[in-house]
Amino acid sequence: MRRWQPTVRILTRYVIGDLLTVFLLTLAGMTTLIFVAMIGKEAVDKGLGLGPLVRMTPYLLPQAMQFAVPGTMLLAVTSVYGRMASSNEIVAVKSMGISPWALAMPTLVLAALVSFGAVLLNDVAVSWGRLGVERVFVESIEEVIYGQLRVHRTYRDGNLNITVRRVEGRKLIEPTLTGFFGDSQEPTVGAADWAELEKLPGRHEVVIRLHNLELAIDDGGVVLPTTTEGAFSLDKLAGRNGGRSPSTYALAEIGEAITRTSTDIEQLRQDQTARAAMAMMTGEMELLSEAGWAPLDQSLRSAAYTRSRLHAEPHRRWATGFSCLAFVAVGIPVSIIMRKGEFLASFFMCFAPILIVYYPLLMVSVDKAKGGAVPPASVWVGNAVLALSGSYLMRRVIRY
Repeated sequence: MRRWQPTVRILTRYVIGDLLTVFLLTLAGMTTLIFVAMIGKEAVDKGLGLGPLVRMTPYLLPQAMQFAVPGTMLLAVTSVYGRMASSNEIVAVKSMGISPWALAMPTLVLAALVSFGAVLLNDVAVSWGRLGVERVFVESIEEVIYGQLRVHRTYRDGNLNITVRRVEGRKLIEPTLTGFFGDSQEPTVGAADWAELEKLPGRHEVVIRLHNLELAIDDGGVVLPTTTEGAFSLDKLAGRNGGRSPSTYALAEIGEAITRTSTDIEQLRQDQTARAAMAMMTGEMELLSEAGWAPLDQSLRSAAYTRSRLHAEPHRRWATGFSCLAFVAVGIPVSIIMRKGEFLASFFMCFAPILIVYYPLLMVSVDKAKGGAVPPASVWVGNAVLALSGSYLMRRVIRY
């Protein structure tokens, strides 16, 4: 074996050099395409102008790379090993008594390193990136609404719907609106002579000032003279119930969040126990009725679900990051077996089973783990299936 070591080192440099060239060039192209698509989606869905889109750029870039890296790694592997197999380079290496593992191991090591980077990228994308995009949207909400109303005379997003006759400067002429004011749980419907929107600094609300507001109520309507001021919650505007989603926590924050949520669950259970004891001692059985018990029970279920999501989140990020290694484990032997010089043929031959098997397994296991139905480690099932499949196929490559 020692006499082949110089040859193996040369082959390693050769394979890694080709692989890195294809990977980096393809990553730049795929990231650009995904980034442009994400920018376009934000512009169309939220009606953002050029300024907010430019401010979103650094936050969207990690998210674009998050999706691009695994596919790019697979594309690079199928390109390099498919070309080597079609040129009989693999056969030549085997004829020299060198195992194909000598060609595969450097790529597997590189894929493992890329996977660690992908985990970090996932963490940045879902925490810093998503929160940054949301912050830019919140800061630009006033501009977004005015822009939509000037162009389309209507704005609809989540739980807010505004229709106007026209816009004069910052004044909305004859607006009709439906939405949730402040902490109200019921939508408000009304029309006014004119209105004005303002996003106040430091407040997670959009303030709207209406002149001669007429509110629709069950038995007709009521007119509120002069100027009436209300506030739309941006949480409800975006269709959220408030609070921070577990998927936006950084990995370093999840442990503390789990501890905090567990404390909340224990407190809610103590509250339930205290309420049951009070009802039995005082005879106030209405405290145990569905109306009296449901809010606490709902809060407890919500906190338990949040804790399950927090437990599953680190596994999800590590598993999706190491999908790079799992893809490569399958891509190397399939490319060699197919011996196709056209890299797209090998790529789609690898990617089709991944699309059919890996991603459904990932989505189902993540969903079940978030609900607490299966252990969080079940998220790795898709990776394990690809790794075992790749190992089996690689044994065929070595044997034949």
